[in-house]
Amino acid sequence: MTSELQSKAASAVTSSTALSDQVRHALAVTRRGVDELLIEAEFTQKLVRAEQTGKPLRIKLGLDPTAPDLHLGHTVVLNKLRQLQDLGHQVIFLIGDFTSMIGDPSGRNATRPPLTKEQIDLNAETYFAQASLVLDAGKTEIRRNSEWCDQLGARGMIQLASRYTVARMMERDDFTKRYKEGTPISVHEFLYPLMQGYDSVALHADLELGGTDQKFNLLVGRELQKDYGQEPQCILTMPLLEGLDGVEKMSKSKGNYIGITEPGNTMFAKLMSISDPMMWRYYELLSWQSIEAIAALKAEVAAGRNPRDVKVALAQEIVARFHSKQAAEDALTDFVNRAKGGIPDDIAELSLGGAPLGIGQLLKQANLCASASEALRMVEQGGVRIDGTAISDKGLKVDAGTFVLQVGKRKFARVTLS
Repeated sequence: MTSELQSKAASAVTSSTALSDQVRHALAVTRRGVDELLIEAEFTQKLVRAEQTGKPLRIKLGLDPTAPDLHLGHTVVLNKLRQLQDLGHQVIFLIGDFTSMIGDPSGRNATRPPLTKEQIDLNAETYFAQASLVLDAGKTEIRRNSEWCDQLGARGMIQLASRYTVARMMERDDFTKRYKEGTPISVHEFLYPLMQGYDSVALHADLELGGTDQKFNLLVGRELQKDYGQEPQCILTMPLLEGLDGVEKMSKSKGNYIGITEPGNTMFAKLMSISDPMMWRYYELLSWQSIEAIAALKAEVAAGRNPRDVKVALAQEIVARFHSKQAAEDALTDFVNRAKGGIPDDIAELSLGGAPLGIGQLLKQANLCASASEALRMVEQGGVRIDGTAISDKGLKVDAGTFVLQVGKRKFARVTLS
């Protein structure tokens, strides 16, 4: 069946057939918070067929293990995958160990340095363990794309490359921009969308998820499936979550992230630091509360409720999900204590020698500042306290003893200096 006929058939299903409550519910769940669902009529047809045959859809999410830890930005698409999993569909968590060695050029203005196999394997070890904090691990199919990509070999890679033209590849905005600016584009970067697309062929995916920056790659998968005689997958893109600065997308390299394995107190404090307008964005993309419940919270704030209370509820929900309900309660207590100028209960304790020690070196050795110069800047800005007393003397020499060091609002250490 051609693509045009498939689209017409899908439209016929949605227009002439009364959809069941189950399919309507599945569509509502799928649409929540998404940027695009392409092509919705075809996806509806897939849902109808799944209901009629009892055969779940195969829904794929691929993540390249380019860093050892996941952050809340990654969980936007993981949350959607879990919602689809709860509807009874087969979700596939694909670790892109092969594609990581190429490097995803999406949104890049320069060639991404490829990772070594050793780096990738180390990062991959933690990926699924962390993703399982969101997904139902027992119902998740875990795959690595090296399973089929390694088997292609040089001949297979050339045959795959013959299925896509350079003109089509240059439709990517980032490639076009780099070409016009004279910024180098390596040949191997063209392979990335092809390999990601081939993953969908190998897995017979019905739906593939990704961030908005992955749209081109997802569409390549759809086109390759057609070329291989398969029914094309639908694609679902999720918005990119802004980081703590409220501007750039959440990224560890930008320092505006919240790691899902960070301590509960840290997660809570970071969530409380986001702006009130950004809070609603986080509710929409991270909270598991219903759309109706979030709308009710917005109405309460509009009617005069303190937005801080609503932000506390969000922070507790997120901390409870990745730690525990008790951890969320403890994090709230700790946050309130810090706001009153108190000292947290669970601060690091360490012993240092070399007394008397300059304040810059002391803060550096206590791991509260990255360098002595940064420490002195914090002193100059009034961000350093010893036992609750603000320090303003950059030349201060600290004598032997036990005391609590504080840098900013969140960094503490109980130090014994000898």
